[in-house]
Amino acid sequence: MSAPERTAAVVIPARLGSRRFPRKILARETGKYLIQHIWERVVDCPGISNVVIATDSEEILEACAGFGAQARMTSAEHRSGTDRVAEVAENLSEELIVNVQGDEPYISHTDIGTLLGLFEVSEAEPGAAGATVMATLAAERTDPEGFNDPNIVKAVVSVDGRALYFSRSAVPQACAEESGDEVEWLQHIGVYAYTREFLLRFAALEPTALERREKLEQLRALDHGYTIRIGKARGQHLGIDTEEEYTRFVEEEKGRREDVPVSREP
Repeated sequence: MSAPERTAAVVIPARLGSRRFPRKILARETGKYLIQHIWERVVDCPGISNVVIATDSEEILEACAGFGAQARMTSAEHRSGTDRVAEVAENLSEELIVNVQGDEPYISHTDIGTLLGLFEVSEAEPGAAGATVMATLAAERTDPEGFNDPNIVKAVVSVDGRALYFSRSAVPQACAEESGDEVEWLQHIGVYAYTREFLLRFAALEPTALERREKLEQLRALDHGYTIRIGKARGQHLGIDTEEEYTRFVEEEKGRREDVPVSREP
């Protein structure tokens, strides 16, 4: 007899402050808040029974109420979005928690399904070595510009799908014959899933030296010996960190609307 599917919730961390693009969560040049675009992408996702926006801002809380989203106030003292997600997860009953960043407007149902699939029950007992407690995504790329861009995180993955390392540097180093027009590499997509139990444990751990050096919190899990499973991202991903990236998103949204045929009454 197969084991029942685990219940899953999406939590979207939404902080009003942002170093490179202040107040981006409430940017509204498309006619919708940026956070609304993300919420609409996940609220009807198969396998997800609950969607909560976790914020530190009354202004965001009010905006979420305006488009019908469930939102909860969290501490303004959190070090990261993961800590904000963990605070909300303490009061959730779902077994799996998916952390969808508030600046990933093209997150797809397919990719969330891939994440959840990495938690399918194996022969390992829950909590034993080999049982998945944390998962994320990576996308295949070949462009040297992205490979050498420190703002884009690279993932190094084992043959059986385990994360070996994450870095802002160009890793693994390209050999001489790959240094021309194309180089095969994996872009890390900042969408995570965890068992609820592991998420609460992870958030209680202190940041490690590698995490502080690379400014990548997932390295904390690797540093402490936990396995991160990596799935292959298939949908389009456009993380928005700057005003320029948001402007590109607005233009793409306008193009999408123009491409939609207008229905007319017969």
